[in-house]
Amino acid sequence: KKISGTRLPWNSGAIPVSGPLFLPVGSVPAGGWPILAWGHGTLGIADVCAPSWTGFRDRDAAYHIRWLKRGFAVVPTDYQGLGGPGPHPYSVWQAEGSSVLDSIRAARAARPNQLSNRTLLAGQSQGGGAALGAATLAAFYAPDLHILGAVVTGPNSTFPDGPVEVPSRQSMTMFLSFATGGLRENGPGIDDILSPQGLELLDVARRGCTRDIALKARELKVASYVDLLAITPERLATLRVPTTDMPATTIPFPLLIATGQADETIPPARQHAVAAALCAAGNEVIWQVYEGLGHDGAMHGSLNDAFAFARARLDGQPPTSNC
Repeated sequence: KKISGTRLPWNSGAIPVSGPLFLPVGSVPAGGWPILAWGHGTLGIADVCAPSWTGFRDRDAAYHIRWLKRGFAVVPTDYQGLGGPGPHPYSVWQAEGSSVLDSIRAARAARPNQLSNRTLLAGQSQGGGAALGAATLAAFYAPDLHILGAVVTGPNSTFPDGPVEVPSRQSMTMFLSFATGGLRENGPGIDDILSPQGLELLDVARRGCTRDIALKARELKVASYVDLLAITPERLATLRVPTTDMPATTIPFPLLIATGQADETIPPARQHAVAAALCAAGNEVIWQVYEGLGHDGAMHGSLNDAFAFARARLDGQPPTSNC
């Protein structure tokens, strides 16, 4: 489905959001399976990119299977606007976070006798921001849920009030947010700020997913983010909505943040800023850095630590923050 370049209809009422539910093999334990509510990384903004439509990447499917083998039901939301009505508000943490929380409620309503209310949040990259968004919203948006902790890998979140300052992120996929709510309402639309190369790439993004975007960018010989713009980066900075900017608030459960030292997509310095902001807000944070692992590698490379974190939370053990 082609997504238009019009603004999001904010506060327009309930919007259906799709997503699958995966259950472990075997007998349901007393009290039900604990839940891993998972947010996926960047796939695109078109409906065809929804995992429940097209299936999961091998990396993501393997990740889910490893949690299933540990006795967790896995609930991976598609996010608002992917596979459902309306545009996908790419990187808007409030929309993504509420999608994660609502997926837990939907799964428990569908299988009330099989699922526990003991839940872990998790997410990778864009999904790391979704998981942190869910963690931030949980206390007032979903107080009915018993969330034990969050496992976050390669988060795209930003904390402008945190102790570590980082510049605005400039990446080849950030223009996706400008097409779906990342531009101020009183300014020009996405089609007015892109170069001819950018418009061609946007046309692909409205119909395809990240692989299609990458192939088209290579064909167009896009060397940098600036090639996509018909305006200066300075002008863009006055127009964009900081969709990943989050408040550094107190979260009522501990957080494990996993970072690949070789991450070139969201560099370790940006992820350190996330951990520092959450620590400064008084949260229980475990920040683990994995030498030699990149953006994708940290997801599986951190799993043994994630499993230990999950086990400790299920057993009621106190967190061991390294703030």
